[in-house]
Amino acid sequence: MIEHQFKNNNMSLEEQVERVQQGDEELQNYLLKTYQPFIAKAVSEVCKRYISSTRDDEFSVGLFAFNEAMISYQRGKGSSFLSFARLVIKRKVIDFIRKEKNKPTTSSLDDYYDDEKMENPAEISVSKAMYEQETDEWYRREEIFELGKKLKEYKLSFEELTQISPKHSDARESAIRAARVLCENEKLKEYVIRKKKIPIKQLVKFVDVSKKTLERNRKYILAIFIILTEDYIYLKDYLKGVGR
Repeated sequence: MIEHQFKNNNMSLEEQVERVQQGDEELQNYLLKTYQPFIAKAVSEVCKRYISSTRDDEFSVGLFAFNEAMISYQRGKGSSFLSFARLVIKRKVIDFIRKEKNKPTTSSLDDYYDDEKMENPAEISVSKAMYEQETDEWYRREEIFELGKKLKEYKLSFEELTQISPKHSDARESAIRAARVLCENEKLKEYVIRKKKIPIKQLVKFVDVSKKTLERNRKYILAIFIILTEDYIYLKDYLKGVGR
């Protein structure tokens, strides 16, 4: 009866998540059950194998992560809930795998290395470092893939950005500063998310660059804005300390 009620309502998933955040536990349990295939798929993409909801600890981690995503999701940031949940699930599963691999009795990720078969401590250390590097590289690729989809929503592409990105470091830094202003000013931020474009006339009042410069670099500023407002941990690392 409860499942039928939720299945036939006209609310978007984002609206349902907001109801969960308001304390609707029945809807919360319904979504946790309904989206188990989505959770299993996201977890499987990390583990590179089929994940079962009945026998794999990784699935439990993904389930808890999906629930955490429902609680922490902020609709105003612009990303869809499922895109946000997918990143949260993958991040939590990666963290879980890393912690499990440091346990001497674990059998997870034997495809990468098996500590018990390695007598040389240096070999173990190198193998762990390689795994960490591979995981980080995979995560960066995943974020770039997600960014590519988000850029399309703003009618942008990686190919276009490589052509119009500012050539000089000073110009790049001023553009990044402008993007930070957009993120930190709630009215400007809401405008960009809603209109998918930059309010040049309003922005010029808050930055020390000309309207002409903002116009010339608007696509680059928009791309940086997307990175800053979305849940891209690795991509944000490249911007730390820049444009401050």
